[in-house]
Amino acid sequence: MTAAPAPRHRTAPPASRGEHPVWTSRAGVRFPDLVPRAQRSAWVTAGLCPDTDLYALFTGRVREHPDRQALVDDAGVLSYAALDAEVRRIAALFAQADLGDGDVVALLLPNGRDAVAAELAVYAIGSVALPTPPGGDDRDVRALLARSRARGAVLASADRAQAVADLPYLRTVFAPGPGKGRTHGLHALPTPARHPWRPQPADPYGPARILVSSGSEAEPKMVAYSHHALAGGRARYVRSLHPDTTLPPRHLVLVPLASSFGSLGTPVTLAALGGTLIVRSAFDPAGVLRMVAEHRPTHLFAVPTMLRRIAGLPARPDEDTSSLRAVVSSGAPLPAATAQACRERFGRPVVTVYGSSDGVNCHTAGERHPPGDSVGTPDPAVARIRITGPDGTPLPTGRTGQIEALGPMTPLCYVNAPELDSRYRASDGWVRSGDLGLLDERGRLHVLGRLKRIAVRGGLNISLAEVERELGTHPAVAEAICVPVPDPDLGERLCACIRPAPGTPVPTLSDLTAHLGVRGLARRKHPERLLVLNEMPLGPTGKVCYRTLMSRATARSARERPQGAREAEESSQDRSPGTPPAEPE
Repeated sequence: MTAAPAPRHRTAPPASRGEHPVWTSRAGVRFPDLVPRAQRSAWVTAGLCPDTDLYALFTGRVREHPDRQALVDDAGVLSYAALDAEVRRIAALFAQADLGDGDVVALLLPNGRDAVAAELAVYAIGSVALPTPPGGDDRDVRALLARSRARGAVLASADRAQAVADLPYLRTVFAPGPGKGRTHGLHALPTPARHPWRPQPADPYGPARILVSSGSEAEPKMVAYSHHALAGGRARYVRSLHPDTTLPPRHLVLVPLASSFGSLGTPVTLAALGGTLIVRSAFDPAGVLRMVAEHRPTHLFAVPTMLRRIAGLPARPDEDTSSLRAVVSSGAPLPAATAQACRERFGRPVVTVYGSSDGVNCHTAGERHPPGDSVGTPDPAVARIRITGPDGTPLPTGRTGQIEALGPMTPLCYVNAPELDSRYRASDGWVRSGDLGLLDERGRLHVLGRLKRIAVRGGLNISLAEVERELGTHPAVAEAICVPVPDPDLGERLCACIRPAPGTPVPTLSDLTAHLGVRGLARRKHPERLLVLNEMPLGPTGKVCYRTLMSRATARSARERPQGAREAEESSQDRSPGTPPAEPE
């Protein structure tokens, strides 16, 4: 029997209409807004956030220009009207499966029309989208679905459904195609329902999308964003990249749409801005240049590793990049040499974006000559920035401290993780970034380092603690510490510093990575350098001295080159959609 569609939430529950309203999913996950309601309302009154939900914004774009190109992907071009028809078909499938009313629906799909239409369909039924970047192992996926208590999931293949089949809250799994076994087909036609599905307005203050960050935690972090924060704050930072507002934006987004950086795709480019979204299912530098010539994007969004590889290609006689207005880099620090190579190759400004899924944002758009270590001037219409000391007290200009942010882009909360809310959110809603920085006398932000223990490989954050824990289970390892080492291609690579167990053969790097594979750790998290020590270097307090370890590991890495076969394999993997980052943005 076909279930009647669940009613969509229009407002916060009656008991939650105070200073910090709370939304609750049908599976019992609470979404408190850690920003006071009065502050949210002030941003709406000031016009910084449109007071409507994402699907209503999208359907408004459909009415305004039904024939405009909405999506260009490997399969071709979809107009706004054609994309909306696909969204409504998928939304009807979701409603038949009794999904709606704030349910979390996970989306594990490569870039393309299925990912875009499924995300918009989640908004259309009043559910919360949980796009998950590709490349994660089954352990990460299970952790995300279990903590969010996702009631629905759309997986890239029916075969992967086995890895999550036993999760208690997961009711319905979809996969592309007609369906297989207990997995519903995303491309099936909905059966006629006694109560046809009809979209209704959702509460724009409520949760819309969850951004995933590998962050510095062993388990991925999830950050809940409202319709306001996506269509207001995040859209405003993207809109500021467009000096010519009369030209409809055409965004070539090379990173996964499921990543934090990639969230500028479906909810922003399509719903908020009404532009054209251009994506590829896999990264190919030469293919990117062909897409620029053929589809005429105004902006290209990529991580530094991608940009370096594109700019490093020999120029073709028929190459045409004249449509580009800017090249936008995020996901990892942009090396000066890569930025210069892009300026020379494209003849356009290169904008660097500093930010994260936690709600921090600053970029260099509009900065004519920013100093080399500046990430631009904060825009309070997106996120105000302040620098605080160890006790949380704001510091004056020029003082180094932790970077904190608050503005229309600020998310609601961490998902089902009050311990993260306590650690990374102040009582007045400010987000603690975990990064060190300062504001100079001209108000420009300088990022000086990280408080978190992570390596950023090609824009992907790798938790050092997680890899250390798994290395410690190897019988030949007595102690393991992981540190990042600089790399001209990927920004950083991971080095495992180990003290072998007495009386055992010293393990090789291959031994360790094979062990990590057996333990279920995704290959993208495996160390690529090895430093074997008799004793770990200690600092004055008796703790391991990470600075000394990083110095030794960096020196060793500079003397070594990766094995040819491994480098070729990595190059192939780096063209997959799993390479670009989730975080920081």
